Amino acid sequence: MKKIALLSGTAAILAALSVPAFAQTEIATGANAAGVSDVEDRISDIEDDVQDNFDRSSDSDRFGPADRRQGLSGSMSLAYTGRTGNIENQDFTLAGRVSYNTGPIAQTLGMSLEYGEDDDGNTDTEETNVIYDAQYYFNDRFYAFALGRFTVDGLVDGFDNSDESVRDTDEDLDLRLDGYLGFGPGYRVINTDTTAWRVQGGLGVRYTQTGEQYRTDDSDTDVGYILSSRFYHKVNDNVFLTNDTDYLTSDVNDVITNEFGVNVRMSDRISTRVSYLTEYQSDRAIRTDNTLGVAVVYGF
Repeated sequence: MKKIALLSGTAAILAALSVPAFAQTEIATGANAAGVSDVEDRISDIEDDVQDNFDRSSDSDRFGPADRRQGLSGSMSLAYTGRTGNIENQDFTLAGRVSYNTGPIAQTLGMSLEYGEDDDGNTDTEETNVIYDAQYYFNDRFYAFALGRFTVDGLVDGFDNSDESVRDTDEDLDLRLDGYLGFGPGYRVINTDTTAWRVQGGLGVRYTQTGEQYRTDDSDTDVGYILSSRFYHKVNDNVFLTNDTDYLTSDVNDVITNEFGVNVRMSDRISTRVSYLTEYQSDRAIRTDNTLGVAVVYGF
């Protein structure tokens, strides 16, 4: 069996493994029992999501590696929760990343381990993820990149998930191994204090093996090509524009995404980001999806 799957784009592989900050268990005496802490946590999640939108739009790599921290750095976090009483379960997570930057080379390795049990005490999560990102700068404009991702689902046991009598779960979970490796050249067309534009293109190879394939010693290896563009322009100290474009082609279909964003600092207290995302896939009945996003941060 041979099938072509969509390869992850350059931006997708850089999806970060978040490391939670240490915080108090409640914001005020009695907040946990009264449910106030749960709402407070949700407020923090919303604020983090909005801030992430602004951080991604600023594109920390737009001017190259000059501002990157040199040497070895990283972080690691671990969390465990065990519950008894009306429900019996436990959850364990371990996540971290290590970066090593020296001279023209910048590398980042990230990993996450997740283990969980359902309310009956049966294991429902057992997953390992590893990502790798590297750039080598030949000069201030020309560079090479490499991207890697590897995922292992320890729960896939070789059953055909489409047969509900055998296993009652979403068939998308019928995946045991999923690996990706991409590499290619990049070039900074414009690199000034106010405008930055870089383009890059490369070859990507994806390896997948489902639980059913594991039983028959089968697997899929899929190849695709991607072209990407990242544009940034500072209008003034309070306004900057971004436009991110990706084009991916493979035997299964063509995918094009374009996101245009306007970021405005209206005052020292108010910042706004408006974005418009267009996604095209050639094999869909309705080929184009459009998404309008608005994010506002107000501090006082």
